[in-house]
Amino acid sequence: MNFKRRQFLLTLGISSLFTPIAPVIANNNLSPHRIIKPPKLKLGDTIGFIAPAGLVAEKDIEKATLTFAKLGFKIKLGKHILDRYGYLAGTDHNRAQDIHLMFADPAVKAIIAMRGGWGCNRILPLLNYPLFRSHPKIILGYSDITSLLLAINSRSRLITFHGGVATSTWNDFTVNYWRRILLTGELLTMENSPTPAGKVEIIYPGTVQGKLIGGNLSVITAMIGSAYLPSFYNNILFLEDIGEDVYRIDRMLTQLQNFGILNQISGFIFGQCTNCQSSGKQTFTLREILQQYIQPLKIPAWYGSMIGHIQDKFTIPVGLNVEIDADQGSIKMLETAVS
Repeated sequence: MNFKRRQFLLTLGISSLFTPIAPVIANNNLSPHRIIKPPKLKLGDTIGFIAPAGLVAEKDIEKATLTFAKLGFKIKLGKHILDRYGYLAGTDHNRAQDIHLMFADPAVKAIIAMRGGWGCNRILPLLNYPLFRSHPKIILGYSDITSLLLAINSRSRLITFHGGVATSTWNDFTVNYWRRILLTGELLTMENSPTPAGKVEIIYPGTVQGKLIGGNLSVITAMIGSAYLPSFYNNILFLEDIGEDVYRIDRMLTQLQNFGILNQISGFIFGQCTNCQSSGKQTFTLREILQQYIQPLKIPAWYGSMIGHIQDKFTIPVGLNVEIDADQGSIKMLETAVS
């Protein structure tokens, strides 16, 4: 690694070592059952980059920093963002510490994970969930970051956001939803782009209201049986994945079914399953597998929403009340996601 480049990158985040951290003071006026919405972002705010999962390259930090500077934001790097610990971006303790530092720092107004990979499940027992509730902030990511989003939503009762990581493609489609939900606090109806890539397939027609709960299918099944999943009862489950053979999707949906999760939900959205091809001649298509598990539930459901390992991505507020329309493939926000 070029020393000067590394020194420059660390300088962006080194102020976290000298910035006084606000004391963690629990707000006793907050009901533990009330959902908390983080404050909205403003142009010129500072966004914290963290690496809670896989390794991060300095070139990715440079690119992401430039991207968000052009969008009008300052960047602060996690203290351990360039750490190396096997295939993880630092030890479990240090990756958890970076999350705590970002939530406690009053200068940081939002937190975005650099990338997914693997590792977030490992740090869930180390996290200070009262801190997140008493210092609510936007936290954004997808893929392996699903663990953090669901655990924080469940244990801290904070709305979290499933959307682009810092290394994502921040094109017009993705930025548009990101801005309108997190900066202007609009009530949006999220609909796919009118392109072949935006085609949706109805699994079961109808509309329903409920809270959005979900993320990466592989990660969610790895969390089953833990204390970090929110309730699925009468809520809307959204899923996405990448690089999984159809039989593996079948296996994971079986796990959700056998654990009783599918029988609890009131609606279902499957986003994109990138590079999820069937292998062999005797097989099922992904659509057939989804129909086998979801159609018997007779709940509004569709496949193909702009959620997942794709360039055009919605920003999905986890834990927010919405209304979905399976016939249109749309997600209508019933309340703002930020305060």
